[in-house]
Amino acid sequence: MDAVTLTRQLIDIESISGNEAAVGNYLYGELCRLGYQTRKIAVEGDRFNVFATWPDHPNPTVVFSTHMDTVPPFIPSSEDEQKIYGRGSCDAKGIIAAQVAAAERLRQQEIYVGLLFVVGEERDSLGAKVANDHAPSRCRFLVNGEPTENRVALASKGTLRVEVVARGKMAHSAYPELGESAIDKLIAALARLRGMPLPADPQFGPCTLNIGLIEGGRAPNVIPDYAHADLLYRLIGPTDALRKEIVATAGDQVEVSFPLELPFLRLRTVDELPTMIAAFTTDIPKLTKWGEPLLIGPGSIHVAHTEGEFIEKQQLHDAIDLYSKIGIELQSRKP
Repeated sequence: MDAVTLTRQLIDIESISGNEAAVGNYLYGELCRLGYQTRKIAVEGDRFNVFATWPDHPNPTVVFSTHMDTVPPFIPSSEDEQKIYGRGSCDAKGIIAAQVAAAERLRQQEIYVGLLFVVGEERDSLGAKVANDHAPSRCRFLVNGEPTENRVALASKGTLRVEVVARGKMAHSAYPELGESAIDKLIAALARLRGMPLPADPQFGPCTLNIGLIEGGRAPNVIPDYAHADLLYRLIGPTDALRKEIVATAGDQVEVSFPLELPFLRLRTVDELPTMIAAFTTDIPKLTKWGEPLLIGPGSIHVAHTEGEFIEKQQLHDAIDLYSKIGIELQSRKP
């Protein structure tokens, strides 16, 4: 198993969220070729998760998992002496390769782990939600892979998505007094939300806000009757008080809804490994039936989702060692 080659092969199969079937089929074929008992878990349309176990050990206590989808745009692979480049190189196709290579190494030592690769992590975690109903009955530990620079995450921040909608009245822009600008209402609400103090924790850092999308209006010469914005808060705790404050601060000129929440999580660690706090969200909150979660993987989150995304080859090889070590330790723990 050459992890560099597998990483490049996976990168070169476009798998932007919603279009994961081709990479799923490739992984399914490779895992079958290696001798795994491999299943496609249907998600929606032609999308599916891939779950692989060794035939004589179909009910593993430890499962390695990450996601097959990427953010746009598709960027094909390239490499130099130190790094592999391309979309998904660190988030998370290099991680897939490292987990498969580690599972192969463990199998040679007669230690058998499962492999779960899901769709939709970058959009809505739909693959993880579906996978949660297919957890092995004896699964005790889920080792989830995201770019943590091979450090074990003590915790991962949660996500709260917020939609703010403003409604108005159309009019000719030469006579603004005859209309009611939805964009003006939205801008005022967003300004208030940007100035709203957010909680912070000395260990886990601050709750943060990103205004990720603004849309609205009809034309430059039309008073806009509709506008909306999509916001994302990174969470460090419960959201009851935060939700109430967001609604109150946004004001009664707009409508506020909360289409998605993934909670802040404290995670299991492994002795003697370096640690970090993951400021990002993972599939872990949707995989509650797969045992106690750990979060670790090669690559830096700071280059994920960028034009120059890459993974260092040394980190990729180190991750194989780490996943193997973690698999041995977790397998040895008594219930």
